[in-house]
Amino acid sequence: MFENTPFRKLLRSGLLAIILSIGIFFGLAADKEIFSAPMISEGVILFRSSKSSGIADHIPQDESARVIRVIDGDTIEIEGGERVRYIGIDTPETVDPRKIVQCFGAEASRKNKEIVLGKIVRLEKDITDRDKYGRMLRYVWLGETLINKTLVEKGFAYSYSYPPNIKYQNLFVEAEKKARESGSGLWGGCKT
Repeated sequence: MFENTPFRKLLRSGLLAIILSIGIFFGLAADKEIFSAPMISEGVILFRSSKSSGIADHIPQDESARVIRVIDGDTIEIEGGERVRYIGIDTPETVDPRKIVQCFGAEASRKNKEIVLGKIVRLEKDITDRDKYGRMLRYVWLGETLINKTLVEKGFAYSYSYPPNIKYQNLFVEAEKKARESGSGLWGGCKT
């Protein structure tokens, strides 16, 4: 019925224009990183470009890096000056100027330093690339050992669920349960 009519040609041209426009839009969006994973901060979902002005933007989502400094029990600095916050855990505070040094904070920092300082670790990304402070959010592996889990199971950290980054959260919850039951680390040395 519409074989070679002007209507069919117009319809075909219109569809082609729409398809090309969509392709160009997504190509530009990917190049400029218009889209990003949501970040959740204190119950508010924030959308932020995953592109940052950090020193080590070249680090892909699953990359190895040398730990040059341990900031506290759940934050490290890698070569290039990038800071990495461990996903799924929280350790007692030692460096937050708004808070006093919390029970077992110094021990957690020392344990983290003992495990990773000077070593090459593998950084595994989950959903969100960075936190509201610009730190990379990663699971940190030393060989086959997931350091995030190790700190929880030895009682140096709490399991800390922060959606959407929950890939290993069940492991951390189980590790915390065992540490609590056995009185390991902060579970035996701090009033909780």
